[in-house]
Amino acid sequence: MYKRILLKLSGEALSNNDGNSIGIDQLNHYCNEIADAYAMGVQVAIVIGGGNIFRGVQGINSRFSRLQGDYMGMLATIINSLALEEMLLQYNISSKILGAIAIDNVCEKFYFKNAVELLEQNKVIILSGGTGNPLFTTDSAAALRAIEIGAEVLLKGTKVDGVYTDDPNKNPNAKKYDHLSYDEAFEKKLKVLDLTAYTLCMENRLPIIVYNATKKGNLKKILNNEKIGTIIDTK
Repeated sequence: MYKRILLKLSGEALSNNDGNSIGIDQLNHYCNEIADAYAMGVQVAIVIGGGNIFRGVQGINSRFSRLQGDYMGMLATIINSLALEEMLLQYNISSKILGAIAIDNVCEKFYFKNAVELLEQNKVIILSGGTGNPLFTTDSAAALRAIEIGAEVLLKGTKVDGVYTDDPNKNPNAKKYDHLSYDEAFEKKLKVLDLTAYTLCMENRLPIIVYNATKKGNLKKILNNEKIGTIIDTK
């Protein structure tokens, strides 16, 4: 169904119940999912957050400035990217970290032409460091990078199976949306992506699929055109 995808994962998705910021079981799970897509010949780019280690907005509570906190959060995404790159090697998947912030011996500076070339060489690319600018979330970075590399869809992996009228963990009567337009998502103030990310996707007609990334096999189901999660597009 898709030749090239951008997969957005939250940093919290890597943490485990024992309080470890990077849980090996969780890391293995996501690598398994990525391996399924890779085996299907899909070109995979990944943006992963850093919330399991540090969130920029947390810095305010710690008396850091928001700007300094955001830079700390960007570095947290690089740590997660290194863990993901290392684990992918165990699945015999060649990957490359490209960063909005370049760090010698760790990640090269992101440039869209280089990123596309790596994808066409059958490498998974891990896009770290957010946008490289404070005040932007990794959701915005995911939307921006997806557009830059020509991804056909932005897959937002969450812990719930789509977009709901309300938080399904708090409201048992919350109803799931199977399909939404960008305008509907805006009007209903559904907090799946931030406003900047929504706007980028809408203006560039980039479809978004929100799905439960913690459930084994869901990514492969999406790539096999099964009805998983919630799709947000022009409708």
